[in-house]
Amino acid sequence: MTANVKGMDGAALSLQQWRGKVLIVNFWATWCAPCREEIPGFIKLQSSHGGRGVQFVGVAVDTPERVAAYAREMGINYPLSVGGLEIMELARAAGDRADVLPFSVVIDRSGRVIDTTVGILRPEKLEKLLRPLL
Repeated sequence: MTANVKGMDGAALSLQQWRGKVLIVNFWATWCAPCREEIPGFIKLQSSHGGRGVQFVGVAVDTPERVAAYAREMGINYPLSVGGLEIMELARAAGDRADVLPFSVVIDRSGRVIDTTVGILRPEKLEKLLRPLL
């Protein structure tokens, strides 16, 4: 999955910058209840696995103001990107055929997509996916 999206500061944010890491790209929105449910688990896993080469990236279909406020409130500790409907097109290209949020993509260190999950990516499933990739 290759993508160039904009970070919260409006600058280009390329997923290629994390090549060599295990990458979890999560498409979400502040108004999406299941998205809000899974984010605390992502925060914990970023803290516990970040030093082992795991990198979460949140890609929000939302406004920068709402995402920034929510990120501060929750203490999100990984990079965030924000955009409009073009984000859903990116998610669709990555495998989100249902066009729903949340949608997560797990990418191995060589850039190969290992898993896509429509709906909540539960910590138990994610831990199982990450174990052989670390």
